[in-house]
Amino acid sequence: MDPATVKDVSDRETIPYASRGLEGTAFKLPGLRWWMISLVMLGGVLNYLTRNTLSVAQVRLQDTLHITEQQYSWITATFQFAIMLQPIVGYMLDVIGLRIGLAICVTAWAVINMLHGLAGSWRGIAVLRGLMGFAEGSANPSGVKATAEWFPARERGLAAGIYNLGASAGSMLAPPLVAAAIYYYNWQTAFVVTGALGLVWVLLWLLLYRSPSGHPWLSEREREHIAAGQETALASVGARPSLGLILSQRNFWGIAIPRFLADPMWGTLSFWLPLYLNKVRGWDLKHIALFAWLPFLAADLGCVFGGLVSAALQKRTGMSIVNARRATFTLGALLMTAIAFAGRVQSPYAAIMLFSVAGFAHQTLSVTVITMASDLFRRSEVATVAGMAGTLGNAGLLTFSLLIGGLVARLGYSPFFVCLSILDIVGAVVLWTVVRERRDQPTGGFPVTTTPDVAA
Repeated sequence: MDPATVKDVSDRETIPYASRGLEGTAFKLPGLRWWMISLVMLGGVLNYLTRNTLSVAQVRLQDTLHITEQQYSWITATFQFAIMLQPIVGYMLDVIGLRIGLAICVTAWAVINMLHGLAGSWRGIAVLRGLMGFAEGSANPSGVKATAEWFPARERGLAAGIYNLGASAGSMLAPPLVAAAIYYYNWQTAFVVTGALGLVWVLLWLLLYRSPSGHPWLSEREREHIAAGQETALASVGARPSLGLILSQRNFWGIAIPRFLADPMWGTLSFWLPLYLNKVRGWDLKHIALFAWLPFLAADLGCVFGGLVSAALQKRTGMSIVNARRATFTLGALLMTAIAFAGRVQSPYAAIMLFSVAGFAHQTLSVTVITMASDLFRRSEVATVAGMAGTLGNAGLLTFSLLIGGLVARLGYSPFFVCLSILDIVGAVVLWTVVRERRDQPTGGFPVTTTPDVAA
């Protein structure tokens, strides 16, 4: 075979590297899989940076465009409804490949985010948020797909934790970066800057990303390490994903329902925390910039913690992959109960501390349940599964956000914080009772065959 041409199954085409920016040389990059997942993570940083630009800017928009809390809840609902369509995006990634598919999505959301600066009313922003939500639905499916392609089963928990760092890191960067842009320039500049960063990432992605089967920088030793740890039963069969077959499997619902129950916590941090700090705690934009990023820093730690705990349980206790994931989710759910007291403490700094515990807990359990898509489904359908589970997750977030927007004026925030502390406990119960391990998956396991687990 011509060394300048290889078959890249991710992009479904023969790729001449000389024309794609990577020469077919003898250069090999050690630990390339970790570089690739870090590149995916960087894209996630920009996804959540653009996603959270509005929540920080809303502190100013409520004065300049006179956007009320009710109208703001409709704006966030539009975004969440659109991002619920992510099975379409996940299906596209499975069909046309991760490299080209994700480049299209990031370009779209970056440009749409920049166009927010031209909006003159809440309705205009709502339309743009809807369009951006559809494109940003690619975040979780792309991360899960890259993890499934590039990592053996035992390393997926940590790899998923790394790419999920993007969600919390981007959310962490939003308060100081957006507040600075507004303070020194205006709110329009904040959207332009955060969107432009996404376009820079697209160029980097197209230059560097390939699938393992076609990356010229991947050594044979690392290629064999990845292949040896992949479950042959979950290998791609070449057929397009069957939505009906996926929906008929109890394992899909076993991971999708906990997503529905868990995601409202992340939406509360991303969309409502700045407003809560402004309205209830009396903080101005400067104080929000100084402290509102702390829960997302804690969430970063939770991403890594979840992956490490899952791997440690497999190694030290002999748990199967699925049981280790379930135990880690349960630990995160127990930590989440701290959020129940956030509305009761007198000090706003104590409230920030409790939000930080909640951010840590959420990412500990979230990265775990998201990763389970790659443990239970074939690599040719994993992005579709992740997208469909993400739809339920965002449906939960949408419902919760609308409830906050409609009832917060009468009830306050405290009842919602108590509710959040309970939802993940219910999610843990669902995960243990509905998800069914494959009969052929040994303890600590690497299965070799599988049979679809159809729901009764």
